[in-house]
Amino acid sequence: MGPFESPAAVPFIREDNVRKTLLVVGLVVIAAVAAWLIWGGKSKATGSYRFVTLEQGDVEEVVESTGTLNPVTTVQVGTQISGIIASIYADFNDHVQEGQVIAQVDTTLLAIAVRDAQAGMDRSEAELRQAEREYRRISDLFKQNLVAETDFNTAQYNLDVARASVKSARAALQRSHQNLDYSTIHAPISGTVIERNVDVGQTVQASFSAPQLFLIAADLSEMQILAAVDESDIGQIAQGQETRFYVQAYPERTFSGTVRQVRLQSTTEENVVNYTVVVNVANPDRVLLPGMSATVDFLVATAHDVLKVPNAALRFRPSEEMIADLRAQRQKQRQEEGGSAQPGAAAAGAGAGRPAEGAGGPGQARQRPTLLWYLNEQGEVTATPVQVGISDGQYTEVSGRNLKAGMQIIAGVSQSRAVESAASSPFQQTRQSSGPRRPGGF
Repeated sequence: MGPFESPAAVPFIREDNVRKTLLVVGLVVIAAVAAWLIWGGKSKATGSYRFVTLEQGDVEEVVESTGTLNPVTTVQVGTQISGIIASIYADFNDHVQEGQVIAQVDTTLLAIAVRDAQAGMDRSEAELRQAEREYRRISDLFKQNLVAETDFNTAQYNLDVARASVKSARAALQRSHQNLDYSTIHAPISGTVIERNVDVGQTVQASFSAPQLFLIAADLSEMQILAAVDESDIGQIAQGQETRFYVQAYPERTFSGTVRQVRLQSTTEENVVNYTVVVNVANPDRVLLPGMSATVDFLVATAHDVLKVPNAALRFRPSEEMIADLRAQRQKQRQEEGGSAQPGAAAAGAGAGRPAEGAGGPGQARQRPTLLWYLNEQGEVTATPVQVGISDGQYTEVSGRNLKAGMQIIAGVSQSRAVESAASSPFQQTRQSSGPRRPGGF
């Protein structure tokens, strides 16, 4: 206390300082609350959600499958005779012409068989000549009644047997010649050798079935894909349908094809029923090789220049707080419009945040609308009902009022959203949730 201050004045000075301090603290708190209301609310609204962009472009609905590339026409070249491969005149990837010699089977035994058959033919012809002479002699004696009828019949029989023996020997000779010809393997068609299964010196056995020596593809500029399509999707595949496919050898390149046939024969693997779909493919530059695996997309429906949104936005489930805010907006709008509800509000409430089941596919009925959630010009969370169309698995066609390309659509809530919502005011205490939030409408 100073020398000029009275003891009675000190309490008044201290009380005045306290008032000033409380006034300053109050002004700071009010300024903080105002700043939070002006800037904090918007930053929370924009920072608590994950957004996707509503785009304008094309959407294609496809059925995906896998298959194998094969030549349209292939011929297995075999041999009808057994023997040792003496020579090979065609190798892998060689282009051969129809009738060209591509292999030779050893002819040693086959040539011996021809000579043996020729000897049998000579013997049969000699026996025939002898039978004819004997028949003429007996016939003359029989006419003069010098021999019995039994001797005449025997001569006739011997002549008939000799003639039959000549026919049999002639057939054996032709067969041996044909087998000798079969020892030379000719290309049955013009094409490219894609398989060679024998080497020189290898023995082939044709006792039960003709062994495959070569596999020749007629024309590699025309290929086909044999794709396995699940029974649940086969109804969307038809002859003449356009397809596109990809192969691992050229991951950056897209190829096209056309459905030529949907085969009726089914196959079952692990209780899954598949049908084979034949896709014609042009291969002018011959970059597609037999046996390549192909991922095929069958184009079911196409929408050009439409609004499309990532599917995550259609799967978004709003919180109870968002639904309550939207209810309040709708109520305020009805009051301003004199009690007339906004068209589509009832439908929006029935399907808030839920995509329509089976929506938009070809031949499918339109389902009830769903909601897309976004921030309006005032930074408030709101929603608009939309109809969904076809989907390509990532994007879905949408249509409705208040939609325009470039809109930021809510697709999710950040993990910190719950904490921010609980701490939305510095003067509120954290409230415990009474139960799990429901994803329904409002």
